[in-house]
Amino acid sequence: MTQSQWPRIQTLGTDGFVIRFSDQLNEPANRAALALRAAIEVAGWDGVEEVTSALASTAIRLSAFADFEQVEDQIKTLVLSRDWTAEPLPDGRRLYRIPTVYGTELAPQMAQAAKAAGLTVPEAAAELSAARTRVITLGFAPGQPYLGTLDPHWDIPRLSQITPQVPAGALVLAIRQFVLFAVANPTGWMHVGQTAVQLFQPNADRAFMLLPGDEVQFNAVTEAEFARYENDPNGGAEWEIIP
Repeated sequence: MTQSQWPRIQTLGTDGFVIRFSDQLNEPANRAALALRAAIEVAGWDGVEEVTSALASTAIRLSAFADFEQVEDQIKTLVLSRDWTAEPLPDGRRLYRIPTVYGTELAPQMAQAAKAAGLTVPEAAAELSAARTRVITLGFAPGQPYLGTLDPHWDIPRLSQITPQVPAGALVLAIRQFVLFAVANPTGWMHVGQTAVQLFQPNADRAFMLLPGDEVQFNAVTEAEFARYENDPNGGAEWEIIP
């Protein structure tokens, strides 16, 4: 498909719309989805119940009493008003630094992932620890982030067989992305790191630790250092507002 076909506005069932900026994940499309979501939230249109963003799209859900045609006109006017792929990312985003053990028995598929990327385990750990990735969307479990994108040599496939379970806080990798697991679950992605963060804290001021647009650096620590964070709901994570 050509660039002129984007963005694309489509109805989403009988009570919503989805605005697509690409048919695959890329940085400009994700930037556009995040920026449009923020702009719609600021606009505060009547009848809009929820606005969410995914890898390369923004979705809007309407209330039962919304004026469907009016909201559709508002969406068209806003979407066509500018090049959303060139818009700045929303204000208030956070940069998190999360202590992470790479490899060892805590993350047993690190060697396999490093080999697939053409690196030694120390090289892979150093590179992943230095990577600064964006939360591109949440999904699959409450507050669970997909983060990316990593360098091209990390475009490694999912596993041919499912790992029966990885623990909460597991950092898994495939197709140039991280997923940080909010709860223990099976996965077909490679378990390369382990954190102690609790991503969903319903009684906290911010129930989801990470939100779309935030950035994360998974800093390498030793097992001994990691043990100090196991009773900390934030897993030793530190954060700052991105200027």
